[in-house]
Amino acid sequence: MGIHRSHLRRRVREDHAATKIVNRVVKDKERNRRDARMIEMVKAGELPYAPMVMSWLSRKLDKPSSKITEADVKIALN
Repeated sequence: MGIHRSHLRRRVREDHAATKIVNRVVKDKERNRRDARMIEMVKAGELPYAPMVMSWLSRKLDKPSSKITEADVKIALN
């Protein structure tokens, strides 16, 4: 025999919920480390920044990277 389908689905849902809780903590820590690293790079350089920094700024400012100005960067750092 095997496990009944409804029990299998319930177990999978519970496993997913537990995994999301664990991953959320790990991802939050990584986001904080990345934000600190990007802020240091922004403070050390000037426009145009490296592509990874421009991508990060673009996500933070919700603006295309080609439209980012120094004033926008100052806003993002505050």
